Amino acid sequence: MPPVDRQRLENAYDRAFEELLAWRKEAGYWTGELSTSALSTATAVSALHLCSLEPCFQQHRPQFEALVENGLRWLAEHQNEDGGWGDTTKSISNISTSMLVKAAFCLTGGSRFADVANRLEHYLRKHCGQTVQQQAEAIRSRYGKDRTFAVPILMNCALAGFLPWREVTPLPFELACFPQSWYRFFRLPVVSYALPALIAVGQVIFHHRPPNFAWRMVRRMAVPPSLRVLQNIQPSSGGFLEATPLTSFVVMSLVGSGQANHPVVQQGVRFLLNSVRPDGSWPIDTNLATWVTTLAVNALAAAGDLGRLEKKESVRDWLLGQQFRERHPYTGAEPGGWGWTDLPGSVPDADDTPGAILALCHLDPESPRVQEAVNQGVRWLVDLQNRDGGWPTFCRGWGALPFDRSGPDLTAHALRALHISGSSHPRPVKKGLAYLARTQRANGSWLPLWFGNQFAPGDENPTYGTARVLAAYRDLGIIDSSPAQRGLDWLLSIQNPDGGWGGDVDICSTPEETALAVEILVDAGEKGREAANRGLHWLIEAVESGEAFQPAPIGFYFAKLWYFELLYPVVYTVSALGRARHRGFFDQII
Repeated sequence: MPPVDRQRLENAYDRAFEELLAWRKEAGYWTGELSTSALSTATAVSALHLCSLEPCFQQHRPQFEALVENGLRWLAEHQNEDGGWGDTTKSISNISTSMLVKAAFCLTGGSRFADVANRLEHYLRKHCGQTVQQQAEAIRSRYGKDRTFAVPILMNCALAGFLPWREVTPLPFELACFPQSWYRFFRLPVVSYALPALIAVGQVIFHHRPPNFAWRMVRRMAVPPSLRVLQNIQPSSGGFLEATPLTSFVVMSLVGSGQANHPVVQQGVRFLLNSVRPDGSWPIDTNLATWVTTLAVNALAAAGDLGRLEKKESVRDWLLGQQFRERHPYTGAEPGGWGWTDLPGSVPDADDTPGAILALCHLDPESPRVQEAVNQGVRWLVDLQNRDGGWPTFCRGWGALPFDRSGPDLTAHALRALHISGSSHPRPVKKGLAYLARTQRANGSWLPLWFGNQFAPGDENPTYGTARVLAAYRDLGIIDSSPAQRGLDWLLSIQNPDGGWGGDVDICSTPEETALAVEILVDAGEKGREAANRGLHWLIEAVESGEAFQPAPIGFYFAKLWYFELLYPVVYTVSALGRARHRGFFDQII
């Protein structure tokens, strides 16, 4: 393949740069746009329909009924050809979303959608089991020991009346009455961020499937105090984690257990009313403003082009304002971290905190305010590190379920933040690198925690994971180490014939995954030169055709809920093309 033409690279980069700036808000930050979700829409429809039947919501009934009708219509219009639904409009059908859509149609008695329901039933019987009991088992099998999402799905189906309550596993909501610091010792059947579901869903199951008399009395006594915990952790927006599914599950559970008047329900309904989109659908979450803002800043830094960014002080101040200054009521996290959004439902985590540290160090490293915030963030990260040397998402010491464990992508991000901050914490870095070496797969790749690919085996995305880990080896100046070289070899081995990358070997190329690989390979020396050149050709042609800005559903939200973010391909393309341009890559290969 011929070398990349300098002018084409410049033109493609400038177009991506302008596209990125077009998404920027007047105040200087980015909010992006998360994909609309059939799963979110179905759960919101179920929750609002149940509320519309309650006397306390009588005055809102016309509004609720209109939203329910619009949601059902949107679902009907976005049914996949096979009769099922995926999490996003670009997702292949899956049993979880399809069962939740069935629950929405069954609850509302939408006979006018009989053809849609018949096609859905055909999909479920063909792919998930002939009986509802078999379909319930398929749900449980999909999530294994993790009941974070399996139990709420089955609860929704039971409320809809087509699944017996005996198929819904009880949840120990009474454990929420204990001190927060004790939770990780209980080996809860749900992940750390799912406490609202544990409480609310656990109570509606208890209401419809009471245990024996003695245990029933104990659990009944736990209802009021656990509801107080639920109310205390509900953010002012009403949306738990700013997430429609989680908030909808809480609302429908409390209504289904005879507690429609509870303040948590009132606040949750307000969130659902405020987050519906004009087309009648709901997104998986409100936005990822902090996350995409740090991605954008760090992409421009990788491109050596932060000097062209206007209002740098505004975005710096905005990011400083997102740092948590008090102990977080939801996870009990100490001050110093950052979450994914500027909205009240955000929770500090080990991906957004490194992203913010990196961005602030790029924006204004000499500022005393920045240095103070970065030092607090570094301390927060060091305190969060697990005993295995890796970093978890939210809470240290939770390791029983997948989304609570340490993750290579999170660990790599934390190491990059510690490095750029000039941190005097050599032991956490050494432990983090040892963790990365241990978790490298035999083929040289690493698996990320919060990203996947729906066409890859096991929904995994080793391309994303490997590229993010290699970024840490690059930044720390150890790209020549054995683990990094094995990771580079793997990344080179899965490049597609068209020059791009997918989530794994023989997976169709996407802008996100191609850009992530190219950004690493332009700094990989002679080994990566030819592959990076081919990848740059792919990206440039994608920018020229407009395909580079079409997102793919590679994001995992909580409990393996797929999403895509419209800014991801833009940000990653800016980072890859900009880094190649900044490094003079075209001169190296001519």
